[in-house]
Amino acid sequence: MTFRKASPRHPDFYPAEAAGLRWLGQSGAPVVEVLEVDSRRIVLEQLHSVSPSRAAARVLGTALARMHDAGAGSRFGAPPDGFTGQIFIGSRPMSSREHDSWGSFYIEERVEPYLRIAVDEGSVRADQLPVIERACELVASGAFDDGEPPSRIHGDLWNGNVMWTDRGAVLIDPAAHAGHRETDLAMLALFGCSYLGEILEAYDEAHALRPGWQQRVSLHQLHPLAVHAAGYGPSYGQALTRAAMDTLRSFT
Repeated sequence: MTFRKASPRHPDFYPAEAAGLRWLGQSGAPVVEVLEVDSRRIVLEQLHSVSPSRAAARVLGTALARMHDAGAGSRFGAPPDGFTGQIFIGSRPMSSREHDSWGSFYIEERVEPYLRIAVDEGSVRADQLPVIERACELVASGAFDDGEPPSRIHGDLWNGNVMWTDRGAVLIDPAAHAGHRETDLAMLALFGCSYLGEILEAYDEAHALRPGWQQRVSLHQLHPLAVHAAGYGPSYGQALTRAAMDTLRSFT
């Protein structure tokens, strides 16, 4: 049994998805298998959903730590190895411009492009913009840079992209790139994930999280919230503003 996606897309859309899945899978991460891909379609193995379990969650947490530790080169923002086309988050194009600093990369390539769209769409109001911009300036300055090398991240690791199957949790639909490992974990928390506590506990046992990571969750949610504000209305502009305020508070 297979699962086929073939709706009209940018010619790099399905190849980018396949490249991301294969790159993450090279680390041993549990990803859906790519069977065929070209510029018009992708064919994946068929997955069969089951109820999540604590045991599967712990296996996923360990696998995520190993995936992140597999490395992603020396610069933040790099696409999956060997892929030179356009990458995406959801249906939106995403930059693969590389930076030496995580903070400058995160703001210039992952937050500001979608923030501009959200402002133009009216999802972020004029009175909300200053606090978001202050948070962006702080992060871009390197205030949260910690010396960790780029991690091999899924990049869109919300609950809907984790499928619980009879062989455990399986990752789908990545926006894979070289980023910060806390970004994947913060995105898991954004919309809620089954047995998140067990995932994080097993992750921390495999690769200890840096002290204060809980206070940085909102910081690492600026990107997905900006993406959602660009396409899904003012409620996400409000959430983005709150995350910006939390980011500023976490540094004081």
